[in-house]
Order: sequence, then structure tokens, then C-alpha cells
Amino acid sequence: MTQQLWAPWRMSYITSERHQGCIFCEKPAENRDAVNFILYRGSRAFVMMNAYPYNNGHLMVVPYSHAPNLHGLSDDDLAEMMVLTRMCTGVLDEALRPEGYNIGVNLGQVAGAGIADHVHIHVVPRWHGDTNFMAAVADVKVLPQSLAESYRSLRPYFDAQVAGAR
Repeated sequence: MTQQLWAPWRMSYITSERHQGCIFCEKPAENRDAVNFILYRGSRAFVMMNAYPYNNGHLMVVPYSHAPNLHGLSDDDLAEMMVLTRMCTGVLDEALRPEGYNIGVNLGQVAGAGIADHVHIHVVPRWHGDTNFMAAVADVKVLPQSLAESYRSLRPYFDAQVAGAR
């Protein structure tokens, strides 16, 4: 039997009017990391929370380079993105103890990229039963923690990564 991940609550995001400009270029330039849910800044990429998460702890690894696909990134950009993806799973393992992950890149709008002009990696923690009757019956996704609370709980783990690198 095939298991499926359904996320009908995201349709309002998909069909909403698009922000002009690139949030992945604008948000890190604002230097308001807590407001923009930026958890970690590397030299070539950063980690931020998804404002429209599939699950609590849904993170994105984003290069500073504005490119629509992997071919537009340098080898150094790609290498740091993978290192940060590994860091994200380590932090989430410790902080949230998920049972698995969906990790992926949506290249192009037709492939599900909400922001198709700036490639990024999604890191989505998963737990057995995290899609339940609420999504199927009421078209509602239950997230037990607000984005601000999730940020406050995850940030110390990323700060520890910075301290450990010194």
C-alpha cells in the first residue's frame, strides 16, 4: 500500500498573490533574524524556518546566491548547502526527535516550488501519524507550536553549532 503526504492546507499559499522581489535575498539583508526566522548563517548559505510549514521544525537551507536551479550555484555553494542540511537534521534530531525526514528541492513552479527563482532545500521532520484525520476531514493541519515558539526552541541548538565551530 502506498503512503502519501497530503498537504491541502497549503493551497491557500499556492494560490495567494505573490510577493514581489525575492524573500530569500531580502530577508538575510534585513539583519532581523528572529523576525525573519533565520536560525543560522553560513558563509555561502543560511537556514531559516518555513513560514508555511508542513510540520513543526520545517526548515529551509538557502544559498545567498540567487539562482533558479542547481546549475546556477557554485560547487562551494552546493557543498555548504549539504553541510547545513546535515546540520539541520542533527539539530532536529536533538531538539524534536523526529522519526524520519523528507528532504528535497522543488525545481520550477510546476514541481511545487513556491519560490521558483531561488533554489533552496526543504528539511521536513516527520513522525509516524503526523498526518491525521484533521487534514483529511477538516482540511486543517494541526501544528502544536507557533513559528515564534519553534524559533525560540531551535535557535539555541544552532547557536551551539556556532560555538562548537570556534
